[in-house]
Amino acid sequence: MRNSSRKAPAWFAMALSAPVAAAGFSTVALLGLPTVAFAQHAMPPAVVQVMTISREAVPLTRDLPGRIAAVRTAEVRPRVSGILQERVFQQGTIVKEGDVLYRIDPTLFRVAVASAKANLERAKAARVLAQQKADRQKELQKRNVSSAQEFDVAVANLAQAEAEVAAAQAGLDQATVNLDYTEVRAPISGRIGRALVTEGALVTTGEIRPLAVIQQLDPVYADFTQSSTEVRRLRQDLAAGNIARVTPDAAAVQLLFDDGESYAHKGKLLFSEASVDATTGQITLRAEFPNPKNELLPGLYVRVRIEQGRVDQAIAIPQQAVMRDASGAAQVYVLGEGDVAQTRQIELGQVTGDRWLVRGGLQPGDRIIVEGFQKMAPGAKVVPQPWGGPVGAKSATAKPSGAGDTDPKAAPTPDGKKN
Repeated sequence: MRNSSRKAPAWFAMALSAPVAAAGFSTVALLGLPTVAFAQHAMPPAVVQVMTISREAVPLTRDLPGRIAAVRTAEVRPRVSGILQERVFQQGTIVKEGDVLYRIDPTLFRVAVASAKANLERAKAARVLAQQKADRQKELQKRNVSSAQEFDVAVANLAQAEAEVAAAQAGLDQATVNLDYTEVRAPISGRIGRALVTEGALVTTGEIRPLAVIQQLDPVYADFTQSSTEVRRLRQDLAAGNIARVTPDAAAVQLLFDDGESYAHKGKLLFSEASVDATTGQITLRAEFPNPKNELLPGLYVRVRIEQGRVDQAIAIPQQAVMRDASGAAQVYVLGEGDVAQTRQIELGQVTGDRWLVRGGLQPGDRIIVEGFQKMAPGAKVVPQPWGGPVGAKSATAKPSGAGDTDPKAAPTPDGKKN
């Protein structure tokens, strides 16, 4: 029986190792035969994006959650009771103040107007008769033919007739108004929603459900909330002079949709509530935005970016430049001499937009790595590029001084020669 563990002939080992050695491998034991592994070469320095620290005036902004609300909302309600005869408006369209929206059956109200007119004519006729009697008694009184009592009665009857005419006129006016109310008109201009009552329904003046709802959507309100703790801290910083105050008229207010897209029109801050919501601990603020294309609808969730102050001579760095160590302390990569990166702990302040305000640890002129530090370690040499510019292909592929040749065909073989 042949021994399967017998070593291979020397000529076979030499033939197997020759092409492997030619490819730049080092010798190790494999299957009892000399084999090789890739030679280790020095990696080129990482290409990173760097910004130079400088002081600047930084607006203190906050992104706060909110919802859109209509500037004016009116519920369309009947002023008289009756059968709804016709719906005039088209649902979901823009209506003008005074436009007819519904018509209530006017038959009974027209009868009431006719009756009121008849009462007025009868009162006027009675006033004419009373006036004639009073005039007659006045002439008789001058001739001493009539007694004073008869004259007084005639004058009183005339006054009563005048009052009855006024009452009849008021009754006619009321009947005319009620007849006019059979045409239900738009109380404001705006977009009307769906019809909540159909033709043929009996509507009354005391009904809870409205006939429709009209909302004025240009401009619109954005109601948003902020923590009372943040508001208190902001007021403390303002009082201490750490930040400069921004007046409501000068405060920049920007609206962001839930997908991060910015609204085209800027807004203005109107006011903040004078009380804190007891259930949430939040303070409600309100801003106004133009809405010419009706893009903003009531109830829409938005985020409002508001400028609440300004920090002069501040140091601000992008949020993506900040790292955290095992203890949670903030740190950044700072470039020293020879473009060598080292970590440095910093003290962070408030967040404004997508940047951190730095209270300590950095000085003007320091260079920090914003992007690209994920592929390097402290003490590594890097190739810096200005932050914000694309990483150029030339810089990324350029061969730094002192770096080894990365061409596998140029790698040295175990015998010290190159292929």
